[in-house]
Amino acid sequence: MLRGFYTAATGMIAQQRRTEMLTNNLSNARTPGFKADQSSMRAFPEMLIQRFDKTNIPTEKGLNLPMNSFVGGLNTGVYMQEATPTFKQGNLQETGNKTDIALIDVAMPVNEENGKNGTVFYTTMHQGQICYTRNGNFTLDQQKYLTTSGGYYVLDAAGQPIQLNSDQFTVSSNGDIYDNGQFVASLGIAYAENPYALVKESDGMYYSNDGQLPVANNVPGVQFTLQQEVLEQSNVDPSRTMTEMMTAYRAFEANQKILQAYDRSLEKAVNEVGKI
Repeated sequence: MLRGFYTAATGMIAQQRRTEMLTNNLSNARTPGFKADQSSMRAFPEMLIQRFDKTNIPTEKGLNLPMNSFVGGLNTGVYMQEATPTFKQGNLQETGNKTDIALIDVAMPVNEENGKNGTVFYTTMHQGQICYTRNGNFTLDQQKYLTTSGGYYVLDAAGQPIQLNSDQFTVSSNGDIYDNGQFVASLGIAYAENPYALVKESDGMYYSNDGQLPVANNVPGVQFTLQQEVLEQSNVDPSRTMTEMMTAYRAFEANQKILQAYDRSLEKAVNEVGKI
């Protein structure tokens, strides 16, 4: 009985974590460049159940041993193994703001290990740490440095912060920045061959545990373009996310009812059967 108790409990925990992930996706549906997470559910290893038959098998020394017979497998529950982002391109929206720049994938090589395309990111820096983002909702700080909405410095191709004279600058399709007709710098666009290996943090930021990502212009087969006064929206599908949240809630509720049934059975076993 207790085995089923724990199996239902693992189902509730897994669905709770999935609901939290979907809630985060929904809350970031209007965050520029946000990439929705998807969950991977896995089952714990099954237990093989056997029983001893009453029929005894005589041995050479005259001893009788009980015979084992296979009953079947018992599932021990599920868990949410990980939440991985989907790097599908989000929709583009015109804003009219000079500091809004959309990064658009044109052609990306396919990773031979997982069979999926790589992607490109803006290179930023915060407290001396290099990080990457798809959120092109930039602004200028008090020193006229180009920064993200979270205060991260946007880096150029040489890995240096970009300082401008005003917000009336222009950005070409290949990332070159011109201020008052003068070339200032080129946006630092990094290429991730396997973006699923990046560590996702808050504010739509990603970190690499394998060193700094290469410059996209130096990688053969990588094609991208930039569009000023345009933002890439999140790739969250609100209607689909709401449907998945309802499914997760119903699964949680079903496991909860099973747990309550086990609880009532245990209560009866202790309070009523114990009296006999």
